[in-house]
Amino acid sequence: MSSPVHRVSLGDTWSGQVHPDIDSERHAQSFDVERLTNILDGGAQNTACRRRVESIIHSDPEFSCQDNYFMTQNERYEAAVRKTFHIQMLIERLGWSEKESVYAHRALSGDTVLGVHKIFLKALRSLGSEEQIAKWEPLGKTYQIIATYAQTELGHGTYLQGLETEATYDPATQEFVIHSPTITATKWWPGDLGRSATHALVLAQLICSGARRGMHALLCPSGGLEDHTPLPGITIGDIGPKMSFDQLDNGFLRLDRVRVPRENMLNRFAQVLPDGTYIKLGTEQSNYLSMVVMRVEVLLGEILPQLQKACVVAMRYSVIRRQSRLRPSDPEAKILDYQTQQHKLFPPLAMSYAFHFLAVSTLEFLQRSYSAILDRDFSLLPELHALSTGAKAMMADFCIQGAEMCRRACGGHGYSKLSGLPSLVTRVSASSIYEGENTVLYLQVARFLVKSYLQAQVSPGSASQRSLPPSVEYLTAPDLPRCAAQRAADFLCPELYTTAWAHAATRLIKDSVHQLQTLTQSGADQHEAWNQTTVIHLQAAKAHCYYTSVKSFSDALQKLEDEPAIQQVLKRLCHLHALHGILTNSGDFLHDGFLSGAQVDMARTAYLDLLLLIRKDAILLTDAFDFTDQCLHSALGCYDGNVYERLFQWAQKSPTNTQGNPAYEKYIRPLLQSWRSKL
Repeated sequence: MSSPVHRVSLGDTWSGQVHPDIDSERHAQSFDVERLTNILDGGAQNTACRRRVESIIHSDPEFSCQDNYFMTQNERYEAAVRKTFHIQMLIERLGWSEKESVYAHRALSGDTVLGVHKIFLKALRSLGSEEQIAKWEPLGKTYQIIATYAQTELGHGTYLQGLETEATYDPATQEFVIHSPTITATKWWPGDLGRSATHALVLAQLICSGARRGMHALLCPSGGLEDHTPLPGITIGDIGPKMSFDQLDNGFLRLDRVRVPRENMLNRFAQVLPDGTYIKLGTEQSNYLSMVVMRVEVLLGEILPQLQKACVVAMRYSVIRRQSRLRPSDPEAKILDYQTQQHKLFPPLAMSYAFHFLAVSTLEFLQRSYSAILDRDFSLLPELHALSTGAKAMMADFCIQGAEMCRRACGGHGYSKLSGLPSLVTRVSASSIYEGENTVLYLQVARFLVKSYLQAQVSPGSASQRSLPPSVEYLTAPDLPRCAAQRAADFLCPELYTTAWAHAATRLIKDSVHQLQTLTQSGADQHEAWNQTTVIHLQAAKAHCYYTSVKSFSDALQKLEDEPAIQQVLKRLCHLHALHGILTNSGDFLHDGFLSGAQVDMARTAYLDLLLLIRKDAILLTDAFDFTDQCLHSALGCYDGNVYERLFQWAQKSPTNTQGNPAYEKYIRPLLQSWRSKL
């Protein structure tokens, strides 16, 4: 069976010599690693295209990231701007497609700027009219303007209805007056805003003819195109140090009655006529379409890769690191041979694959429904919104937990930035808040579930029940009061554990609806009743989301019937993902007697047996992600396994070892010599 082509880090003197402990993991392949890479990439042609782009990027010294761990915030920003500039030159010179541009971004691990400029272009395509797209998209694509997406404020983020920035229409001049009425209305966090952007797509509360019309998007110039000086009425800057994303100039923006032309309001779904008449062309939710698009695209583009990389690094290190003995007479064992290490690392690995197939299916649903929504057919928007918010919240939560588990599984060396793991953890940690704070998103899913559950309770076979969105059709399925498993092997059945997850989600949703109805029937205001049951709704939403991940993984496996070896190895990961979730949340399955204590023990036995089976394929399963060494930028995670040599070499490059030590001369030498004055 073939293996993917890997490129070790440039400049390492031991390149080409693969550590025997990792080499031995790749000798007996139970499946074709290259074929699995092709499946993850969506086809062999995509793999070849991606590698061609990576080869060009990694062979160009302009794109080196060797010094990243030793740079200041300003240095990281300048280096990222330089790389972004050179990528744009490559794109123009080589005529790269959008797909090739995405592969270039992947090769550099997102260590670039102007990513939010691309979000602006997507928002323009989602919310702008055809005339507005024709006017501004060419300017954005050729970087004649650089725009950011300015939504979040100091005082408000996910709750868009609470945004304080105002855009008041003045019919006398046919302009919108955009204003920050309070300090908390200051736009805060938009990437590229602090130092790079010339324009901002400002999300503001529209006021026309004296009436508030809700959140709308307006394009507002922020800096001069010649000298980048802030325009009149604009106060702008960088918000300062963050946990991660040091290369990004996340910024603040205050607007003091800044005027923009009427045509600067994106008007696909709403228009303001010259006299101030407001015309609504879509639903209230249609202005959120750009956020839905972004949520879906960050799943594969930003959130999941951090967990995948963490799994690669931790798994490779775990077959190089030897510690203690399994038996007194044995040599020290690879730490991946310990069951506890497998228990730490294999669930995140299984999630990496589960979330890949969930993200792909969510993206496919977006692509199927997007054009209809642009044509103002909003019938699929509620399910698209629920799927995207649920997938984003769940993937962000578990990718953060999984990346941190991988870091901790690498012991002391995982604490070193040179391992690459702290950067992965802090970077993916941001995903819990961008594109919607996770708890708020789960509760949006919960509202969808409550509505769907009530719809499912109407007469069987009625039109209302038949129109239930596919993702919640399980709410109408006949419910089994007890799990039928009689032995551990029974739990290795996708139909059994998918049904188990559907049962748990249904019960929790039913309970949340019952609690809500009980409070309202006792006289509580419906809003207060909702607030008093949100913890229960949250639990139900999380169970539903986990069900969708198990279901989509199981469905994806059915499409691999002609790939039996790959199907078999992925099926073990699907089993592990489903059972790990059941064991972690066993109370939800024991609560109503669906599972007995004995059956939970069976599930645990099946889970532990899977660890041994997955162990022999663990390195190959992470190799299939096909991240280059330069993309991983980890001393612990390189393909050749030469961990300790690389750590030692990289540490010597630290400026603390290559520059002088002023503190020694100022303080340590006098301290050491102070005793002499006392003699």
